[in-house]
Amino acid sequence: MGNLSGKNIVISGANTGIGKTVALESAKEGANVILAVRNGKKAEYLKNKIKKIGRKAIVIEFDVTKKETIKSLVDESKKKFGKIHVFFNNAGVSTMNKVVNLSEAEWDFNLNVNLKGVFLSCQYQALFLIKQGYGKIINNASMAGKRGAPFLAHYAASKYGVIGFSKSLALELAPYGITVNCICPGFVKTDMQKREIKWEAVLRNMPEKEVKKEYIDMTPLGRLVETKDIVNVFNFLASDYSDFMTGQALNITGGIETN
Repeated sequence: MGNLSGKNIVISGANTGIGKTVALESAKEGANVILAVRNGKKAEYLKNKIKKIGRKAIVIEFDVTKKETIKSLVDESKKKFGKIHVFFNNAGVSTMNKVVNLSEAEWDFNLNVNLKGVFLSCQYQALFLIKQGYGKIINNASMAGKRGAPFLAHYAASKYGVIGFSKSLALELAPYGITVNCICPGFVKTDMQKREIKWEAVLRNMPEKEVKKEYIDMTPLGRLVETKDIVNVFNFLASDYSDFMTGQALNITGGIETN
């Protein structure tokens, strides 16, 4: 079996991109997976795919901005699997705009999902894990949470917040043997990034292919991040190999320097 054999992992935002790949690859490494999503019907295909691998999987609908649904997610996961070894808070959103044109609604949308959602999720997860006596929390931050990015001030603010919050929570939970770490991806090849390339092309009045080329040129290893690159780091953080590691924010950027 793999490095995650027998572990039960809750993954939010599992319908697309990083979350979807992490869910499938975690199952291949021996984990059972709770798919926490907004659209349950869409997640059924992934659930069945995981079951064909020979692992258990369930779908639970929730909204990361609503505390009552987060509580229900944790309670239902415990009811179905008993113990939860890892929570991966991956659900997130992005929009692009110049700060001078940024609306309060756009700011609130990004901060509510990306930062408040992590706070609300971790708050209940921490209570659960303290009572359980062990476990890991992994939060999906971003390279933008360490270096900022044009047209993404609101997004970067939310991800800076995720990193600072996670480091603080790690100190609070360390006495209980519970670890909290972040992953900080760079330019990841996902549907979210495809949208961002289109938005940036419009904001800069340039072709989309030129925006994408800039992303690649900024990356010393010379390509965009693949979701499987994220999986390799996630599997380490979710496994027993990272038991003595907490409060860290690991770059997966292909060599792009951050603060």
